[in-house]
Amino acid sequence: MLDANFILLYVDSPAASARFYADLLGAEPLELSPTFAMFALPSGVKLGLWSRHTVEPAAAAAGGGGEIATVAPNAEAVDATHADWLARGLTILQPPTDLDFGRTFVATDPDGHRLRVFFPFEG
Repeated sequence: MLDANFILLYVDSPAASARFYADLLGAEPLELSPTFAMFALPSGVKLGLWSRHTVEPAAAAAGGGGEIATVAPNAEAVDATHADWLARGLTILQPPTDLDFGRTFVATDPDGHRLRVFFPFEG
């Protein structure tokens, strides 16, 4: 069985995106070059930011076609994270909302990649 442990996002500027994610994650990238940046997340998953201008083979997709989702420890943490990200100037696509699966909100990074934070309702 394959074990997915690496997320790659195609970005306009790896340096600018690395600054955004360093601030958001509170961590510096493990690797940073003109065409690529990489972060290690607490879960062990790695987040790669690859220049969409140099990725091979060329990628046609743009941001917004998928999401990076993060589980919050409780519904209050969803609201607190939303307030923090709003104060940081992130674009909010969906304010904190109760959906059938739980409490959630969605923001975007500078390239339009969707960032979802949620706390699942017990079912």
